[in-house]
Amino acid sequence: MNDRKLKFITGLLSASLLISLLLKLVKVPSGMILSGLFLGSMFLVTIVLGCLVVAAVLKLAIKRYSFFTLFSVATAVSFLIFHYYLYSPTLKITVPKGFNGEVTLVLSEVDDNILTVDSNGIGYINQWTFNKTYTQPIVVDAEGSNINGRLASFNPSTFWAKGKTCCLQGKEINTLSFEVAPIEKVGEKQYYSRDLTALVDTALVLAVEPNKYTRVQTTEVTKE
Repeated sequence: MNDRKLKFITGLLSASLLISLLLKLVKVPSGMILSGLFLGSMFLVTIVLGCLVVAAVLKLAIKRYSFFTLFSVATAVSFLIFHYYLYSPTLKITVPKGFNGEVTLVLSEVDDNILTVDSNGIGYINQWTFNKTYTQPIVVDAEGSNINGRLASFNPSTFWAKGKTCCLQGKEINTLSFEVAPIEKVGEKQYYSRDLTALVDTALVLAVEPNKYTRVQTTEVTKE
């Protein structure tokens, strides 16, 4: 492929990937005080600067293509990798009819995620799903009715609450959770609390060694 054609194709691809990344970063959870868009944009700047260096090095070895062509190739590949890093599956979760309360997905050893939660709102997800999920799920009840309008997120910038609960045989339970609010309190968090160690299926849980951030639960507390 000649330089002009490769430059056009990779330049167009790189620009398209950059625009889609900026749109995706709007939905990425924030850091402690900085938005996901700001943090991601800083990372994008780092990628672009790194690609300038890579393109300069490649130009010394590959005389056939122009610097801009090599830069476009480098950024396109880098943006594709960043896209994969930011990928989040949109989970479809089924809750019991009339369910109110906290939905908790527990880190598990399952190969296939268990997203039909039990009467306590507990389901099980594998390590890959646990690590990659940050977007709002689709939630339906047992009759197939969509109840996304009743979901209450962790905070305005982060939908899922990530938690650690101890102890299950001396190890912690890692979870992702959100709330399904009663119809009369749509959008309001109710701050449900319960002892997960007494509710989970211990055969499915992938428990890990606790650390200083683990919350130890000793009694069950529920809120109607």
